[in-house]
Amino acid sequence: MATMQVRHEEGDRFTVSIRGHEVTVDQPVKDGGTDEGPTPTELYVAGLAACVGFYAGRFMRRHGIDGDGLGVVCTWEMAEDRPARVGAIEVTLRLPDGFPEEQRDRLLAVVEHCTVHNSIVRAPQVRITTLEGVTV
Repeated sequence: MATMQVRHEEGDRFTVSIRGHEVTVDQPVKDGGTDEGPTPTELYVAGLAACVGFYAGRFMRRHGIDGDGLGVVCTWEMAEDRPARVGAIEVTLRLPDGFPEEQRDRLLAVVEHCTVHNSIVRAPQVRITTLEGVTV
């Protein structure tokens, strides 16, 4: 099982440590944070957008398609009812100029099965426990 550590820094700011990489997570100033990093919800949506981009890039390399200009634009909104959660996500894959039209449907079929998308569609079991007196 893979592991990451999250360490409280100050206020709403945390440091996430993953395989030697560190990411600062915070809240916007208007929500009481210092805006020194994205929110956890933004990282959640960013994970999906980046996974779609990764799968698209791999598809293009596998099929000898130049990926110069490949990008992803992602918008999302929170659900209006409870519990608090992301209610809708729209992912737009920006294809390079000259992308072969005959490959478009195959590309979409591949990116719609990226690991993060699969994990949203078939949600993992989540168990939260507590532990006292341990420094992370």
